Amino acid sequence: MPATFKNYMIHKGGLTLQEFDQLTDSLQVKKVNKDHIFLREGEICEHSFFVESGLLRSFTIDESGKEHIIQFAPENWFVSDRSSIFFNEPSDFFIEAIEDSTVVFIHKDFMIKATELSSRFMEYNEKLLQNNIRHIQKRVNLLLSASAESRYLNFIQLYPDLLLRVPQWMIASYLGITPESLSRVRKDLASKNFK
Repeated sequence: MPATFKNYMIHKGGLTLQEFDQLTDSLQVKKVNKDHIFLREGEICEHSFFVESGLLRSFTIDESGKEHIIQFAPENWFVSDRSSIFFNEPSDFFIEAIEDSTVVFIHKDFMIKATELSSRFMEYNEKLLQNNIRHIQKRVNLLLSASAESRYLNFIQLYPDLLLRVPQWMIASYLGITPESLSRVRKDLASKNFK
């Protein structure tokens, strides 16, 4: 099992080494190439994905074929479709590797067993869920009411290391603006001496 995920679960998730070792049978590690699809719209999502190295994205495709990026997942981030996992519903999302990546596949049984084994992990998992809801609410609010500049500044704060790793059209898609609008925002910020 990769050291990063193990350390994450022990130091952040509150599991002991012994507890973690009892759970490894519901984990898989895969090295995948750029453009690998983990989940397609209409499939049932059976795993959460922890990024050891590389970069993933979650996105939807609308009726006209346009992509809308919901989330990026760099190193030490999770990405999944919780609704599909927990309610056994067909997913609305795609999850894809943007870079060659090493990813831990976490079966839903892992979370159930970890919660049964450790009250500290149960508290951590609850906090993770609430934090996820908080970020979604903030993101919806930004998309509905914030300027393109505010959305871009929030993106930089949330994903400080992604500006040089992600194509501009993907950033624009995440922000809900056109690539041309993103160029204008960046130009305006540069003229204000923003770096």
